[in-house]
Formats: sequence, C-alpha cells, structure tokens
Amino acid sequence: MANFFPRWTNLLPLKIVVCVIFVVLGLAAAFAYYATPKAQRVGYEPDQPIGYDHALHVDQLGIDCRYCHSSVDKSPSAGIPTANTCWNCHQHVQKGNPKLAPLRAAMGVDEDHVPIEGAEKKPLKWVRIHKSPDYVYFDHSAHVNRGVSCKSCHGDINKMRKVYHAKDLSMAFCLDCHRQPELHLRPLEEVYNLDYDAEEYLAKNEIKNEKGERVTTQKEFGELLKKNWSIHPKESCATCHR
Repeated sequence: MANFFPRWTNLLPLKIVVCVIFVVLGLAAAFAYYATPKAQRVGYEPDQPIGYDHALHVDQLGIDCRYCHSSVDKSPSAGIPTANTCWNCHQHVQKGNPKLAPLRAAMGVDEDHVPIEGAEKKPLKWVRIHKSPDYVYFDHSAHVNRGVSCKSCHGDINKMRKVYHAKDLSMAFCLDCHRQPELHLRPLEEVYNLDYDAEEYLAKNEIKNEKGERVTTQKEFGELLKKNWSIHPKESCATCHR
C-alpha cells in the first residue's frame, strides 16, 4: 500500500509537542514578569494634578503623615487629602503659585482667591500609586497601631520630591515581615517619625530586656516589643485573602 504521507511527517507530533511546551513556558514567563505587582508597580511614578513634594512638606516642614492621610490609624485605608485639606494651608501660603491652579479650581476661586460665581468645583483627582490586588486585604490601622511605620512599606517617602512605588509589596514581601516583625517594630510614638533610627533611639533611652541587659539593636528591641504587645502575625492564606 502506498504511503500517503511524506517521511518528515513522522516527526510532526513531536515537533507539535515541543512547540506547545515552549509556548506554555513563554506564556508563564510573560505572566510572571508582566502580570505581577512587582513588575507593574515598582518604580511607578505618575504625574499628579498637583506636584506634591513630600521632601518639602514632610522632611523640611515637618508635617505629620496623619494630617493628609487622616484615616491611616483608624481604618484599613490610609485616605487621601481632599482639596479642603490642602486649602487649609494654601489659602495663606503660595497663594499665587501657578502650580496650585487645580486647587484653586477645586475651591472655585480665581488667582486672587475671589470666589468665581457659578464655578464648577471639581475635586482633585489624585493618581493612585500603591495598590494591592483586589483579592488582598490590608489594614493600615492594624499595622501602624502596632509599631509598623509607613517607611516599612513605602520606603523613604519623606525624601521623595515626587512619590514613586518603592517596594514590590508582593506576597513574599508581606510574609517576610510577618515571619520577622521584630525587624520593623518601633515605639508607637515613633511610627510617624520617618527619620527614626533604632540605634540612636536606644542610645538615648535605656531599654532593658527581661534579663536586665541593655537592648542595643533593632532586632532585640523588636523582639521585646513583640513580646510586650503579644504580636503573633498570621501566615495563613486567609489572613490577607478574604
């Protein structure tokens, strides 16, 4: 009986299998790189309606984080400032600054701060930078009220002239902290002090452990705080995935 198929077709199934494997591996690699928070968000530095300078307001002027992010210690969300929050200061400071035109528009006033009749007051639309996936639950108040500073997740935000996404906030990032919270814990009065240095704090304040020995490192201090506050971070999936 004549052979209807050329000889090269004998290897066709093997070639198809190899191609499928490479396609699957390629898709998996592309998904791992492009569809995770680490790839999508780290370094993300969008333009905002107003170029808010954290280095100026926080580092130089000493404005507390809670002035703008007023719900950070009360609810899961840190909150973002409304136009009224900004207006509390800028109705008196930098009144004619052209960079503050969106704020004046939101308040319905002209450059001389005279109310514009019939003005449509449009709220400031800040561009969100830090965002966990929708299936992840994170409670800001639970963390800051137990000695975890803004800096642990957001990096040196008090030094940023323009805010960017500094850390990947991946599942591994969260688990590392839950497994070793002592590396991040600090006294509650120092949570919003973004220039806090554990060794400097311990040098000025004589803190002793249960054995009466002076505590000198962040890890030792963190372990002491962890025990005193009965902190037992969970590592189960249900902790964040609800």
